[in-house]
Amino acid sequence: MTDHVIVLIDGVCHLCQGLTRFIIKRDPEGRFRFASQQSDIGQELLLAGGLSPELNNTVIVIEGGTYYTKSAAALRIAKRLPLPWPLFYVFVMVPPFIRNPVYQWVANNRYRWFGKSEECMIPTPEIRRRFL
Repeated sequence: MTDHVIVLIDGVCHLCQGLTRFIIKRDPEGRFRFASQQSDIGQELLLAGGLSPELNNTVIVIEGGTYYTKSAAALRIAKRLPLPWPLFYVFVMVPPFIRNPVYQWVANNRYRWFGKSEECMIPTPEIRRRFL
């Protein structure tokens, strides 16, 4: 499991569900694994990383035992995708105090702009094998 990048998403967020499909489509090697933050495994991983189990306003990336949140998590995802997406990693040079408010603005409006499900998505068989 250490070779995989784990992505914790808000399981009821349509934007997050779309991000999951976006990553899977561009990750034929299966390097990324996913879990809903609301799931039992998601809650365990949040607690193991010292994060609140109530945290659902950020995507979380766990890579090599390190937890990344907000814009850092998004940039880690971009870095691991095929070209042209790693080119976005250049934004890591922008200080987090500038990057994170932009990320947070999108996160705060994601339900309004993209919608929300009443329960976590039911993944297709292709997607299900990528979930923890």
